[in-house]
Amino acid sequence: MAESAVTIDERTDAGAERGLARSLTAPGLVAIGLGATIGAGIFVLTGTAAAQYAGPALSLSFVIGGIACGLVGLCYAELAAMIPEAGSTYTYTRASLGRFPAWIIGWDLVLEFAVAAATVAVGWSGYAQSLAAEFGLHLPPALARAPGDGGLVNLPAVGIVLLLSALLMRATKEASLVNGLLVACKVAIILAFVGVGAAHLQPELWHPFVPENAGTFGAYGWSGVFRGAAVVFFAFVGFETVATAAGECRAPQRDAPVGLIGSLLITTILYVAMAAVLTGLVPYRDLDVADPVAKAVDVIGLSGFSTIIKVGALIGLTTSALTALYGQSRIFFAIARDGLLPRIFCRVHPVTRAPVASQLVIGLFTAAVAGLVPIDVLGEIVSIGTLLAFCLVCATVLILRRTDPDRARPFRVPAVTLTAGLGILSCATLMASLPADTWIRLAVWLAIGLAIYAGYGRRHGRFS
Repeated sequence: MAESAVTIDERTDAGAERGLARSLTAPGLVAIGLGATIGAGIFVLTGTAAAQYAGPALSLSFVIGGIACGLVGLCYAELAAMIPEAGSTYTYTRASLGRFPAWIIGWDLVLEFAVAAATVAVGWSGYAQSLAAEFGLHLPPALARAPGDGGLVNLPAVGIVLLLSALLMRATKEASLVNGLLVACKVAIILAFVGVGAAHLQPELWHPFVPENAGTFGAYGWSGVFRGAAVVFFAFVGFETVATAAGECRAPQRDAPVGLIGSLLITTILYVAMAAVLTGLVPYRDLDVADPVAKAVDVIGLSGFSTIIKVGALIGLTTSALTALYGQSRIFFAIARDGLLPRIFCRVHPVTRAPVASQLVIGLFTAAVAGLVPIDVLGEIVSIGTLLAFCLVCATVLILRRTDPDRARPFRVPAVTLTAGLGILSCATLMASLPADTWIRLAVWLAIGLAIYAGYGRRHGRFS
C-alpha cells in the first residue's frame, strides 16, 4: 500500500503542474458546496416530498438527511485532505480497492452528477416559465415539458444546461467567481423568505406533524418521513462536488475539510427552516407543484415579493446546475486520466486548463436528459446514486485506516469505526426506502457501465 500511496502523491503533485488549475480557496469551496446543495432540493422537491411522503414532518426528513450527511461528511473530509485529487469517491475507491471497484463507483458518479444537473435544470425551467408568465410570455406546451409530462422537449432546461456548460469550458476561476456572487444572492433571498414567511405562519397546518400512514410504505407516517429523506437526499450532493474540487485547491489539506463541513452545516439549517416555513404557509397536499416556494409566497400576498423569490429560485437553481456540471466533468477527467475512458476526456485547454472535451460531452448528454425526462424520475435516480457513493466513502475510510495506517492524515474522523459504520447504516437505510423501479434503473445503468469496462477500460486501465 505504501507504493500505491507514493504513486498517488506523485500524481497529485504532477497534477498541480500539468493538470487542472489550482485556484480555489476555502471560501470558494464553501460557495461551491452551497451552490451544489441549495437548488432543486429546496426550491422544487421540497414540495413533492411534503405532498407525497412526509407532510409537515419534511423538516424532520431534512434533519435525518443532515445527520447522515454529517457522518459521511467527516469521512469525506479525511479522504479529501489525504488524497486531494479530482475524482472524489472514484479516486478514494481507486486508492483503497483498485481498478474495477473504482470504475463501478466512477460510473455511478457519472449518473449522479449528470442526472442531478438535469433535475435542477428541469426545476429551473419551471420557475423560469412561471416568472415569464407574469410578463405575459408563454412557451408552447410541446416545447415546455418532457414527453412524459405531455410535451416534446423541455427547451428551457436544455438551454440552461448548454449555457452553463459553455461557461465552464472557459475556466474554473471565472465560473467560481460567478458562482460565488450568485450563491450570495441566493442565500440572502432564502433568508428573506424564511424571515417574511415566519411572520405569516399558520401553525395549524403543522397538525398532525407526522400524518397517519395511508396504508402503503412511504405514504406518510414514519415510513414517509424516511422516504422523504431519501427522495430529497440528492440535495446534499454538494459533498461530492466539494470533494471533487479538492484537486483544484491552493491548500487542499486545510481547505477541503472546511469546505465540506462548513457547507453541510449551513445548508442543513437552511433546508430545515425552509421546510418548516413552507409547510406552515401552504397545506402540504397542495405543494406538489413545479414552483412550491412561489406558491407559498402567493399566500403571503406581498406585492412584488413573489417575483423576487422566483428570481432567487432561478439563481439558486443556476448555481446548483453549474456546480453539478462542474463536478461531472472532473469525474470524467479523473477516470480518463487512469485510462478507463479515452484520453481525450482528460485533456485540458492550454490556456484555461479546463477539461473542455469532458465538459462538452457531459453538457450535451445532460441537456438531452433534462429535455426528455420528467423531474420526479430524475430526483429518485440521483438520490440512490448519491447514497451508494456515500456508503463507499465511509467504507473506504475504514479500509485505508487498516491497509495504510501510517499515511499522513491532516484531518482524522473521530471514533472512525462508529462514525463510518453509522454513516453506512444510515445511507443503506435510506436506499432501502426508495421505490423498486429506482433500483431497477440503477441496475440498468451499472450494467451499461460493466459493458463499457469490459470493452474498453479493462484493457486500457493503467492501474491495478
